[in-house]
Amino acid sequence: MFEILTEKLTKAIRVLSNKGKLNEHDIENALREIRIALLEADVNYKVVKSFLANIREKALSVSVLDSLNAVQQIVKIVNEELIEILGSSQSRIEMASKPPTVIMLVGLQGAGKTTTAAKLAQYFKQSRARSLLVAADTRRPAAVNQLVVSGKQLDIPVHQEDIKVSPLSICINAIGKAKEMAYSVVIIDTQGRLHIDAEMMKELVMLKTQIQPKELLLVVDAMTGQDAINIAEEFNSKIGLTGLILTKMDGDARGGAALSIKSITNLPIKFVGTGEKASAIEPFFPDRLASRILGMGDMLSLIEKAEKAFDQQRIQEVEKKIRKAEFNLEDFLWQINQIKKMGSLNQIMEMIPGLTRLSKSIPDGSEEAQVKKIEAIIQSMTLEERQNPQIINGHRRRRIAMGSGTSAHDINRLLNQFYQMQKLTKIMSKGKIPASLRGLLK
Repeated sequence: MFEILTEKLTKAIRVLSNKGKLNEHDIENALREIRIALLEADVNYKVVKSFLANIREKALSVSVLDSLNAVQQIVKIVNEELIEILGSSQSRIEMASKPPTVIMLVGLQGAGKTTTAAKLAQYFKQSRARSLLVAADTRRPAAVNQLVVSGKQLDIPVHQEDIKVSPLSICINAIGKAKEMAYSVVIIDTQGRLHIDAEMMKELVMLKTQIQPKELLLVVDAMTGQDAINIAEEFNSKIGLTGLILTKMDGDARGGAALSIKSITNLPIKFVGTGEKASAIEPFFPDRLASRILGMGDMLSLIEKAEKAFDQQRIQEVEKKIRKAEFNLEDFLWQINQIKKMGSLNQIMEMIPGLTRLSKSIPDGSEEAQVKKIEAIIQSMTLEERQNPQIINGHRRRRIAMGSGTSAHDINRLLNQFYQMQKLTKIMSKGKIPASLRGLLK
């Protein structure tokens, strides 16, 4: 996410950090690099102009230029301005005082509207709110089937009717059902189009008028850049939106839509889609995203992901094993499965300060392939071998290699890495840090 923009912004700031005391010429050079980075990231020109003007005004003040930590202050200024254009603070879903809260999703075909409806329901389910999905996209029967399949996979109910029934009747019946069965949230997947037309807008205005949703959210593809802004402006002017959901953010290396859309439309971004999994949707935090754009990580989001993914009781059990040097391959496999629930390794590394740049050196998909290989090897072992890998001899290695579709060399490498990790955890459990690691932890 924002790989290109992050790389160019951090490069511009690193140039400043190599200098001693800063002067006006240094700052103007840095602003020129930032301007190029933003424009190449497809950020709206008006947004870039305003963004740079605000940074220039604050960065050229006497207090900054005369400061001993001028570079740190400029990073702080850039971070604050990024937060400002992203929306200042988090905009939450507004819940109805009397349930159910009706959320109506609108958008063009291909933006991920139906997938996002299922993801939202899963998000509310994790918060222990009962959701009802409504398949109101009768123009595209495949959308109804997709929502029903997603609902079954996630164990979330879907209200569907014959495609000959009008979307309005389907929505009214669904809301009535939600009231009877005490659902907290109703998420309506409305009809999409390949393009914006008068008929589409007329239908949506009619639905909004009759249903009166608490939230009317536009689902828009972040990878479409400036087109995303044009689409949002058109929808907002015709039907009046309450917010936005940006999808496919994990594939948006530039970031132009996210950095422009709030300033231009004045609509808050409520959620972002970060992958294909049902759990790959996150509330939008402007301050956290600004931190990630500047390569400073996002530990708060990482902690929240971990809390949702990890079994807390099992974590305590593993911690005790580590302290007693009893950590084995069974525990290692469990840890791998927990981490997989949090997203790809690249996404996790982007959230850890200091590892953002390192994450870019890992080819897409390569870490998943390596994890699958490790899983296959461990799963091909007997329970006794997982708990006591020292018993794995040549005969056992050949059997494990055959069962996992790998080689004896792959198994030796995994075991060597595991033994090294075992030694390290034993040392660190006693409060000691090996000299070889001290430099990395400074």
